[in-house]
Amino acid sequence: MTTAAPGQQSIDTIRFLSVDMVQKANSGHPGLPLGAAPMAYTLWTHFLRFNPSVPTWPNRDRFVLSAGHGSALLYSMLHLYGYDLSMDELKNFRQLHSKTPGHPESVLTAGVEVTTGPLGQGFGNGVGMAIAESFLSARYNREGFRLFDHFTYALVSDGDLMEGVSAEAASLAGHLKLGKLIYLYDDNHISLDGPTSLAFTEDVCARFRAYGWHTQTVADGNDTNAIAVAIRQAQSEKEMPSLIAVKTIIGYGSPLAGTSKAHGSPLGEDNVKKTKQQAGWDPEKSFFVPAAVADHLKQAGQRGVQVQADWNILFDAYCKLYPNEGKELKQAFAAELPEGWNKELPVFKAGEQLATRQASGKVLEKLKERIPWMLGGSADLASSNDMPVKGDLSYQPGKEKDSNIWFGVREHAMGAILNGMSASGLRAYGGTFLNFSDYMRGAMRLAALSELPVIYVFTHDSIGLGEDGPTHQPVEQISSLRAMPNIKVFRPGDANETVEAWRCALESTKGPTALILTRQKLAVLDRTRYAAAENARKGGYIISESENQLDLILITSGSELSLALAAQDQLKAERIHARVVSMPCQELFNMQEEGYRNNVLPPNITKRIAIEAAASLSWDRYTGLEGAVVGLDRFGLSAPGDEVMKEFGFTTEHVCEVSRQMMQRK
Repeated sequence: MTTAAPGQQSIDTIRFLSVDMVQKANSGHPGLPLGAAPMAYTLWTHFLRFNPSVPTWPNRDRFVLSAGHGSALLYSMLHLYGYDLSMDELKNFRQLHSKTPGHPESVLTAGVEVTTGPLGQGFGNGVGMAIAESFLSARYNREGFRLFDHFTYALVSDGDLMEGVSAEAASLAGHLKLGKLIYLYDDNHISLDGPTSLAFTEDVCARFRAYGWHTQTVADGNDTNAIAVAIRQAQSEKEMPSLIAVKTIIGYGSPLAGTSKAHGSPLGEDNVKKTKQQAGWDPEKSFFVPAAVADHLKQAGQRGVQVQADWNILFDAYCKLYPNEGKELKQAFAAELPEGWNKELPVFKAGEQLATRQASGKVLEKLKERIPWMLGGSADLASSNDMPVKGDLSYQPGKEKDSNIWFGVREHAMGAILNGMSASGLRAYGGTFLNFSDYMRGAMRLAALSELPVIYVFTHDSIGLGEDGPTHQPVEQISSLRAMPNIKVFRPGDANETVEAWRCALESTKGPTALILTRQKLAVLDRTRYAAAENARKGGYIISESENQLDLILITSGSELSLALAAQDQLKAERIHARVVSMPCQELFNMQEEGYRNNVLPPNITKRIAIEAAASLSWDRYTGLEGAVVGLDRFGLSAPGDEVMKEFGFTTEHVCEVSRQMMQRK
């Protein structure tokens, strides 16, 4: 191998580790690492503040690989810069149970800030991280104590910038003047199917300037000096996020350079050798790290050890001067809740008429008084989601310590931003209509995969919302969310079950929670007659027992709970003895011990009816082959809510008729 300057030799090491990973796996994306290695090297070596031995220290700079298909680049960087990612793990790229999966996963690999791969998601995550930094610094920094003072960087691709979620997030970031947000754009004009000229010919920098971003262009992606100058200029821009378009060549130095063939397939053994030869490397060596490179690259992490040590001293001094704020931060860092966080949650009186969205709003108001690091808002539906909090001003430029975010009509970006906020240690929540959860599903799926405890407030939960009609009436959304792994879907049946839903959501630290709430008012149930609302924390419980031998079981959630209880009374008059089971959260019920589940749903009682004003498919596991579902497997209608519910059979009489027919079966 020819002698090269430490920088160039390091860049080539990053490139060829990545290429070797892809080639050994016979799967992956070599083009991005070959083209983007110089900018990654420049950022990590000269700018990024990190401590590889403590990957999560609070004031580290964040680096997001939004172009997650280039994961081999990130894994090479993590290994070379001293993170706990061994060479054996690099050799296990894309293999079963490795720490180097096809796209980066934050729960698997130290140093991976967020799970990326679906294009545009990392872009939105970075905006959430920058919001978190500005919020925490505004709320907790004091004179002489800049506890939070870090940058959020991301490497984004043409594909990221084509996705609509990035446009939504960029627009909000520009409005919020997130000056510590710096994105390096791998501007190589190639996507998976061919040149971007086939579909993506806009002036990207002009678009971002219109969003309120500062933009620069680096003409040569191999010019590390020019890249460094651009990053310094971006750091100096205090009130604008920055986009640096770095002109690169995909698959640089390989026979496939500049073509889509370098994007998503291994180069092939011969081409790997030719690529190494072109750079003056031994073509027969693979997974090779020169000793000088290893020493050179670990220096950045070693500097980070001292930077963190200095920060720890600063934080200890801060805690002595500001003990309350220090305690809050320690709890936030540990994903704990403050003492007494739930002691003043409302208790609603029997007979009161209250939509569960209204109950949720009252709960949220109390929670935000007790949990200072709880931050969120709505996608331009705050008044409909019952999210405004009394006395709480909007998070805006110059008012970053305030905790109510106006996301605008940007559901998908809101979901991705919430993930970034949550990954930064905030208790993040966001609201919209349940029907519009479809717009943000990609971000929700990544929250579930990443075990991020984001809370979604979805109101207007059924055809009961009425006149807005089937375009706004959710049908399949609840079952669709229940089908997603690692998310809890909570549809409370009255105001006090809503309180318990919020308790469960806040106590959850391993995955998101979706609260499914009504627009229409529901009666607050008399808990001296029915089982206590705290039982909702088990996901499903016997809310009203049959007084005689049990004939059948009515299982329900949400607004249909009152309907089921009314049907129970009517059936009792007809000497049909029913138990009513409130099941606001199927996921929590499924987590209970078998004995409890069998007590609630005895296996020998096979006559069961599930009632929910939504798609029926998620109830089959509870009703069984002999059961029935009073559900909705078609779109709704535009009319007053009560009339729509009656039209589709969500009435006491219809439930009783289904029960009678079931009892006539042998």
